[in-house]
Amino acid sequence: MNDRMLAADVWTAALTTDELDASDIVQGTPTASSATLAELASAEIGIWRLTEGQVTDTEVDEVFIVLAGQGRVELEDGSVLELQPGTVARLRAGERTAWTITETLRKIYIIETGTPIETGTLIETSTL
Repeated sequence: MNDRMLAADVWTAALTTDELDASDIVQGTPTASSATLAELASAEIGIWRLTEGQVTDTEVDEVFIVLAGQGRVELEDGSVLELQPGTVARLRAGERTAWTITETLRKIYIIETGTPIETGTLIETSTL
């Protein structure tokens, strides 16, 4: 793979297990895993997977695109995001959510990681 090809296949890309805090697991025995694909300025782009079950989370600023799976995200304000392949959604930092996954979910995410850099600044990128 070269520095322009971030993943040859997002469906089979190797993911690393993310430890879920036991207090965040509401139902079932869900597992989470992910892989960072790239870091650009103040954003991280990656793949995330969550198996069936229900977990709670405190979100970061994020936009994501569901590649596979089914489920829903309930936000503390009462709104609900129904998740299915093709869904594009936005979460905001600090929001409390409950993720109920009925079919293993795989998504591409873009998250805010820090202070944006000034326009025109050269950014070094690393390869995976």
